[in-house]
Amino acid sequence: MEALARKLGLKTDPTIFFTSAGIMILFLVVLLIAPEAIGDAFGAGREWIVTNLGWFFIFGVSSWVAFLLWAALSRYGAIRLGGNDAKPVYDNISWFTMLFAGGIGTVLMFWGVAEPISHFTTPPRPEVDPFSVAAAKDAMSFSIYHLGLHTWAIFTLPGLAFAYFIYRYDLPMRFSSVFYPLLGERIYGPIGKTLDVFAILGTLFGVAVSLGLGTQQINAGLTELFGIPDSVVTKVIIIAVLTSVAVGSIIAGLDSGIKLLSNINIGMAVGLLLFVLFTGSTVFLLRGMVETVGLYISNLLPMAFWNDTLAIYATEDGSWGWQGDWTVFYWAWTVSWSPFIGIFVARISRGRTIREFVMGVLFAPAIFTLIWFSIFGWSAMEIDGIGADTRAAMGAQAGVLSDAVGESIPLAMFAFFDHFPGATLIQGLAIVIVAIFFATSSDSASLVVDMLCTGSTNPGPWHQRVFWGVSEGMLAAMLIMLAGDAGLTALQEVITVVGLPMFILVFIMMFALYRGLSHEDLSKVTVGHPPKSEELSPDE
Repeated sequence: MEALARKLGLKTDPTIFFTSAGIMILFLVVLLIAPEAIGDAFGAGREWIVTNLGWFFIFGVSSWVAFLLWAALSRYGAIRLGGNDAKPVYDNISWFTMLFAGGIGTVLMFWGVAEPISHFTTPPRPEVDPFSVAAAKDAMSFSIYHLGLHTWAIFTLPGLAFAYFIYRYDLPMRFSSVFYPLLGERIYGPIGKTLDVFAILGTLFGVAVSLGLGTQQINAGLTELFGIPDSVVTKVIIIAVLTSVAVGSIIAGLDSGIKLLSNINIGMAVGLLLFVLFTGSTVFLLRGMVETVGLYISNLLPMAFWNDTLAIYATEDGSWGWQGDWTVFYWAWTVSWSPFIGIFVARISRGRTIREFVMGVLFAPAIFTLIWFSIFGWSAMEIDGIGADTRAAMGAQAGVLSDAVGESIPLAMFAFFDHFPGATLIQGLAIVIVAIFFATSSDSASLVVDMLCTGSTNPGPWHQRVFWGVSEGMLAAMLIMLAGDAGLTALQEVITVVGLPMFILVFIMMFALYRGLSHEDLSKVTVGHPPKSEELSPDE
């Protein structure tokens, strides 16, 4: 393998690189041969996980939020990631915008209208009537719960562990490094390499689902604007074009590529947000935004531990209910690509204290998410009609968005913009925003996968990173081209199953991080003496 790597001009760990690439190719071949069989097998696995271990996912993520808050507010919060004399590489604004480069921006665009309307139409709690005022409040509460502090805790915990062990202990930029307190030097052996390969595959598959969702939304927008057919061929062309943009950004590098695209994109997204706010029911939305803060705070603790326990007695078929299809799937999917976001965030966060890291990564995107859902969610439900009397007065106009979501979730955002001035222009802008989020997701994922292979924060040869960028595009394209909808569905099922061992690993990561912090000599934190790797042994 080493000889082949040298011949190809690669600067990477050949075992990790070729094993990851080989498994990815093998998965594509098997998917080509039997996509439905894969879907059935992993669908059964997902069903078992949701039914028997859904409570574990709910409890786990809530415990991670609590741990991160403890780490930030405790005496360990002053520890600087990278030595006490290290300074942040990026200013706060660039740092914040780059947090969205990993794919969460695509999720906000995809679900900003669709998720609140989905919960408004089919309330999570059976005692709440659809389309009612109570349903609207629950829709906002659960939407922000899914994409607020809890989702970002899934990214923040691995990110903090990576940054701490890589910058404080001078360990390689690899997933296995965070298990140093437990494995010691074995992180450089077969166990560590297996962990790294698993993290790479989780990143590739997790990003492929995000790219697939983004491609569906772009295709839906092009169909709405120009009548371009919603087809497999169109989706593959979209992936090819945007992968080319991502490759150009990869070659340009982190500062000229991801940073530039991220700053442009978040500016456009904020512009879109302000447009909806000021051309819609401004006063209603401002009131709704303030009220949403109260709804989130008051419902956060109950939602964080709500397990839909009695759903099995409330459904005719004895199924576990709404939460298995939403919350548990969200957590399993998100944790499968948490190494990607975690390492990317660690890469751009050197020089910040633990307190700055946690408060920035956990709260800043969560606040932006709350504002985003408050404006898009309340606007969408107002257009659809809130309350029986209002819907009766609206006549045929009632339910226009809930019908659109029921017909096609990717079309939800574009159906929403039909109710605003300059609809065609705004829909076109939305397509561009999703497209750039697509490019930055692929770009940053390629950078992270390359770092997982090389174990270094310094980027490898450009053709090495381009390989991963093209691979991500090919993975998403081949799933669509070779298996259609069944391919993406099968991949979602795979990710839910893969999410369980990854979830367990992140749980272990929390204990490894605690052990590392407990060995800090806080009296030296202010004078620049970070611990060395030999100061902490798994045998202690």
